[in-house]
Amino acid sequence: MSSDLTQKSLSFNSARFLISASRLEECPPDHGSEVAFAGRSNAGKSSAINCITTNGKLARTSKTPGRTRLINFFSLNRENCRMVDLPGYGYAKVSRDMKDDWQKHLGHYLNDRRCLRGLVLVMDIRHPLTDFDQMMVEWCEHNNLPLMILATKADKLKFGQAKTAMMGIAKKLEEFQCVEHLIMFSATSKRGVEECREALTAWLETED
Repeated sequence: MSSDLTQKSLSFNSARFLISASRLEECPPDHGSEVAFAGRSNAGKSSAINCITTNGKLARTSKTPGRTRLINFFSLNRENCRMVDLPGYGYAKVSRDMKDDWQKHLGHYLNDRRCLRGLVLVMDIRHPLTDFDQMMVEWCEHNNLPLMILATKADKLKFGQAKTAMMGIAKKLEEFQCVEHLIMFSATSKRGVEECREALTAWLETED
């Protein structure tokens, strides 16, 4: 943890758009701390980011999921602390070449970004652990990258159903050491928001 007590408290409400990048060399300088958000299209990633930052327009939500094809960086009120919105997966109306190119540059970010402190994997609690989700969990495990899972849209289920779904997800993930947080989340009811912010703060305040 940072020993500088004079530093201002980290505030997610302070998040502001910084830059978009299509490839690693366009990203901000690789120092400080970043947490990245990933998820299949329509899993509620943009809504989760907007809810965490209390800024409904920070990450664009779209009726055409997967439209964001760039890595978007957001600055926070602490110097060199950033949130990163990774492109959604599961988009339909792009060519195979574009999809392959997109995945290559996203892979470069995940593999080579030294200031990445953790990955937030957003998945729909009603349709958890898709092939993409499983791939991301296994990637984090292989690379010893801390992982937080947000099981979004919990408000779409009755509480008992949501608890049962969470137990099922936890059971399937129990062999993975990388999973540090599994949070039932709803951007509508704000369930899990404070728990998520606390975990993100701990990651972002971790020194290299």
